[in-house]
Amino acid sequence: MSKKIQTIGILTGGGDCPGLNAVIRAVVKAATVEHGWKVLGIQDGYDGLVWTDKIRPLGSAEIAGILPRGGTILGTSNRGNPFAYPVTENGKTVVKDISPTILENIPKLGIDALVVVGGDGTLKIGLELWRRGVPLVGVPKTIDNDLSATEITFGFDTALHTVTDAIDKLHTTAESHHRIMLVEVMGRDAGWIAVQSGIAGGADVILIPELPFSLDKICAKIQERAESGRHFSVVVVAEGCRMIDGRPLGDVTHERRTTPRGGAAANAIGELIARQSRREIRVTVLGHIQRGGSPSPFDRVLSCRLGVAAVGLIARGDFGKMVCLQSGSIQSTPLEKAVGVLKTVQPQSEIVKTAQALGISFGN
Repeated sequence: MSKKIQTIGILTGGGDCPGLNAVIRAVVKAATVEHGWKVLGIQDGYDGLVWTDKIRPLGSAEIAGILPRGGTILGTSNRGNPFAYPVTENGKTVVKDISPTILENIPKLGIDALVVVGGDGTLKIGLELWRRGVPLVGVPKTIDNDLSATEITFGFDTALHTVTDAIDKLHTTAESHHRIMLVEVMGRDAGWIAVQSGIAGGADVILIPELPFSLDKICAKIQERAESGRHFSVVVVAEGCRMIDGRPLGDVTHERRTTPRGGAAANAIGELIARQSRREIRVTVLGHIQRGGSPSPFDRVLSCRLGVAAVGLIARGDFGKMVCLQSGSIQSTPLEKAVGVLKTVQPQSEIVKTAQALGISFGN
């Protein structure tokens, strides 16, 4: 017979995104109202299970008014992997496995089950903890929408609203000044934000990591528009674009950093377009503005549904699972199947063909 649940913990890991607070609120409400459980909020991701002073009770007072708030009241971290944790010893930084500390602290804190809210990296850590005996469930989170086990992740819709609004604003100034506007959006490995915001915002060119592109084809699209009397263009660039004409951007531009950074892709590509087209270029890097702001109604509802479903899994003792959206309904899938496989934009997919039918170029 499984242990009776009295207290659960919840943590948020990885990059923040709109809807996290809505998930926290839903978990607290469902746990306290439906089951009479106590809920402990674990601050700063898995760090809170290492340094236990980062843990606090969550009740109705703590979650009041957080539904429309962006970010996470628990804080988050994308550097707190307990299986590879940087610590200082004798003045040097070494990487150690400190997961035994977490495994000891969870029962000491009286936590009977854990809700882990995060993306692929956070959920991979959760999977390893579950394999070591921690009763936990996962909730998928990423604005990149690149988790394969769920149709959509909360935060993605709000990010699309933010990016599309920015593209709309850039359209008017691009047309007024006859400029080429490059907009860099998030998407390190997958181009979902770029493709969907590009379609919604009426972009002329969309560049994503999944599709190889050519400088000549990009400039040809810009020239085609100029010859038709449209002396401006909007180019949406996913931050994960690292190649052009089959070569690394660093080999053909002044960009020499080996590690990705915000603005690197769009600025490097913009430099090449300006050089070849002899047109005036402006680059806008949206960066972390895509993670901020109040969640859209869609994201609020999805977050609530996922949070309530996570509590339901705990009540049934169905651990080692991640809640997800499939065929419009909330379901669950084993964490082992949910992590490690990114959902990327397929070159022959309907969304790509839709963009192409609208006259949008992918530079290929």
